[in-house]
Amino acid sequence: MTTSQQPLLDGKVALVSGGARGMGAEHVRRLAEEGAVVHFGDVQFDLAGTLAEQLQSKGLEVHAHDLDVTDSASWQNVIDAVAARHECLDVLVNNAGILDMAGLEESTEDSWRRTLDINTSGVFLGAKTALPLLKRSRAASIINISSIFGIVAAEGYLAYTASKGAVTTMSKSMACTYGKLGIRCNSVHPGYIETAMLDAELNQLPEGATALLHTQIPLRRFAQAVEVSEVIVFLASDRASYVTGAEIVVDGGLLAGR
Repeated sequence: MTTSQQPLLDGKVALVSGGARGMGAEHVRRLAEEGAVVHFGDVQFDLAGTLAEQLQSKGLEVHAHDLDVTDSASWQNVIDAVAARHECLDVLVNNAGILDMAGLEESTEDSWRRTLDINTSGVFLGAKTALPLLKRSRAASIINISSIFGIVAAEGYLAYTASKGAVTTMSKSMACTYGKLGIRCNSVHPGYIETAMLDAELNQLPEGATALLHTQIPLRRFAQAVEVSEVIVFLASDRASYVTGAEIVVDGGLLAGR
């Protein structure tokens, strides 16, 4: 928590998708520690419930929901649950996503559609469904989790780069459209973050890939998930009141040399 007397997000209501584990779980924890009432959804509802119990035992106000981000009805159920408790929604974090390392030849129609459905359509459905509640906030913030691969490409990762690139430009469109209503929208672009998703990625790369990647990152290490969460907290707070339409890169300087 910040050292100031009042938590950064005191009185705010937040919703996080894909919040049961990995980066999403850290986002939920830090938002709640900074005073927000945090609702979070995940397709793995058992894990979400366990996390909610852990955080509630620490005195944090969090609520877990069953959420399939590819299903508009699932989104509506969560939004209805939030609306039953609160007059508005102040923060939406579209975090849910999957990794797909396949290139053009290795990709299938099913894998392509699944990656786009979760990574891109999930953001669209989340923002669209939450918008009426966001409009009721005096200063709402939409935070869409993209990737460094939503800015630059890499060998393979065809559907993944396409999906995250769409999130990047979609976020700018939302910023342009809803700024006049006081709704900010930014995309966050993590680099290599120490999560189970990164472990799965590294397991598919040649031996020595981790050491090589470290040499390409000016800070010479991968990030901890909470280091991304601190950016989320800032963007969710009123301290970021004039930040919208931005691409916030959290990559230890990796893209600086490209």
